[in-house]
Amino acid sequence: MKNKNFLIFIASVISCLWFSQGVMAAKGIYIPLFTYKTGPFAGSGIPTGNGMADYLTMLNERDGGIGGVPLIVEECETGYNTKKGVECYEKVKGKNPAMINPWSTGISLQLIPKTPVDKIPLLTMGYGLSAAAVGDVFPWVFNYPSTYWNQASAIIKYIGHQEGGMSNLKGKKIGFIFLESGYGREPIPLLEELSGELGYDFFTIPVAFKESQNQSSHWLKVRKEKPDWMIMWGWGVMNPTAIKEATRIKFNMEKFVGVWWSGGEDDARPAGKAAKGYKSANFHGIGTDYPAIQDILKYVVDKGKSQVKDRSRVGENLYMRGVFNSVLIAESIRAAQGKFGNRVVNGEETRWGMENLNLTSARMAEIGLQGFTNPIKISCDDHANNGPIFIQQWNGTSWERVSGWINSMDRVRPMLEKAAAAYKTKNNVPNRTIPCS
Repeated sequence: MKNKNFLIFIASVISCLWFSQGVMAAKGIYIPLFTYKTGPFAGSGIPTGNGMADYLTMLNERDGGIGGVPLIVEECETGYNTKKGVECYEKVKGKNPAMINPWSTGISLQLIPKTPVDKIPLLTMGYGLSAAAVGDVFPWVFNYPSTYWNQASAIIKYIGHQEGGMSNLKGKKIGFIFLESGYGREPIPLLEELSGELGYDFFTIPVAFKESQNQSSHWLKVRKEKPDWMIMWGWGVMNPTAIKEATRIKFNMEKFVGVWWSGGEDDARPAGKAAKGYKSANFHGIGTDYPAIQDILKYVVDKGKSQVKDRSRVGENLYMRGVFNSVLIAESIRAAQGKFGNRVVNGEETRWGMENLNLTSARMAEIGLQGFTNPIKISCDDHANNGPIFIQQWNGTSWERVSGWINSMDRVRPMLEKAAAAYKTKNNVPNRTIPCS
C-alpha cells in the first residue's frame, strides 16, 4: 500500500509539472534570459541584463507582446559560471522556451551539443563559437550580427589603416591581453594566422580570473615588450583594471583597442580623464534619442517595472547591447509567426524565424531604432551575417564614434568554414537534415 501511494504521489507530481508547463505555453511565449547580476562580472552583466528585460517588458506593456501573444520573461542567474549556466538550461528547457540566451561563451560551448537534441535554438549575439556562423554544421546556433573572428580581423584592418596601409603592419608589434577563458582565447587562432600573413609580431598576455583586479605584472610585461598596439578581450572588472594599468605605465591610449565587450562606460570611467583616447569596437548606437528607447522609459522605467536604479544609465553602451539582443529575439519570433501564425511559437519554429531573419534599415526605423545598426540578413549558410563594426573612442566622459563601418577581411569566411569542418569531425556532428528555405 505504501509503495502504491508513493507511485500515485510521483505520478501526481509529474502530472502537475506537465500541466504547469502546458499552462505556461498557453499563456505566452517563454523567453528565459541567462543573466549575471552578482559576482565580479556584475558591473557588466547588470546593464546588459536590464536592457534585455526592459525591451521585452516594453513590448508587453505597449503592444501586449508580439503578434498579440504576451511574452513570459524569466531571468536565471548564472554568475557568469559555466556550471550554473548549464543548470539554468536544464531548469528551463522543459518550459517550451522559444530560444536560449546563454550570455557566456563558456556556457554556449557546453550547450551547443544539446540544442539539436532538445530542439531549442541558441542566440549568442556577437559571442560564442565563431565557427557556429556556418549554418550547415550548426543549424541551431546563431551568432549574428557578427563573430569574434570577424571583429578581430576588422580591428586589424583599423590598425592597418591607422598605420597608413595594411602593408605597414609588417614589423609592427601587437599585444593581446585577454581574460583566460573560452571567450578570451576565441580570437587567438585568427590573430596568429593574420600575424603570419601580414608580418606583424604578436604576443599574448592571459589574465586569470583571480588576477582580474591585480594586473600590475601583466602591464609590466607590456612596458617591457613595447608594443605598437594593444588589443584587449576583457570582461567585467578586468576592463577598468586594465585601462587604469595602461594609463599608469603611460601607454598611448590612442593605440589601445578593446573588444566590443570592453567598451562600457564603467570600463573607461573609473580611470577618469587619463583614459581619454581609449578605443573599443561596437556594432550599434547608444543614447536615448530613439523612439523605442523613449518607449522603454515611458512604459517600463518610469512605471517602476525595470530593475534600473538610475534612469540616466538607460542608453549607455552595455544597456543598449542588451536592448539589441532582445530586438533580435523579438524580430526572430515575429519572423516565425509570419510563417506559423500569431501564436505561441516553439523552439523549432523560432529556429526557422532566426534563420530567415531579415532586419532591414526600414524595419529598424519601424520599430523605433532608425540608424541603430547595420542591416542583418541571415541565411541557411550564414548564421552570423558577418557584420561590420565601427570604432568608438572615450573622450574623457563619454563615447564618440570615430570611424565608419569596417567590414571583416574576406579571408575570415574560409577560416570559419575550416574551423566548422574540424569541429564537426572532432565531435561527430551528423550532417544537417533540416531543409533550407
